[in-house]
Amino acid sequence: MLKAIANRTSTRKYNDTPVENEKILQLLESARMSPSGMNTQPWHFIIVTDKDTKAKIAEADHDQKWMNDAPIFIVCVADIRARIKDDRDIYVDEHSDFPELKQVIRDTAVAIEHILLEAENIGLCSCWTGWYLQKDMRPIMDIPDDKYVVGVVTIGYSDEPGAGTQRRPLENMIRYEKW
Repeated sequence: MLKAIANRTSTRKYNDTPVENEKILQLLESARMSPSGMNTQPWHFIIVTDKDTKAKIAEADHDQKWMNDAPIFIVCVADIRARIKDDRDIYVDEHSDFPELKQVIRDTAVAIEHILLEAENIGLCSCWTGWYLQKDMRPIMDIPDDKYVVGVVTIGYSDEPGAGTQRRPLENMIRYEKW
């Protein structure tokens, strides 16, 4: 597993090789197996292949045009209803103060990381993006106001060599017992 973790990079140049449906399902299976607080499993995934929809998503995502080269987008959505079960109207965005929202975002982020690592494991490349506002992203895919888009993951085959990423030394980030 450490090899896949060490080799994984954020890819921003994709070739036009189609991604096999079996591999997309394998990525989503890895996400489905993610841990979540109280096993709430608050995640949903929207697979986007339509060029027009992808262009709208890339534009909402700080106009990152490079995204359009990826054959697949996986829009990863956290559902606060996994934690708040009543039927009141709920609107969530970047300014919401629901503690439950923070919980479902954390859980969905773990599922996203599973997707990224499994992509590396099965020979795909990926990049997790999130430079957008909920009010701009949700309408593109008719996502309800009580759902929170945690990330858009681009998936495909790389058109650039892996450069690797420098990481801080382990000893610079570990503390024992106290800060």
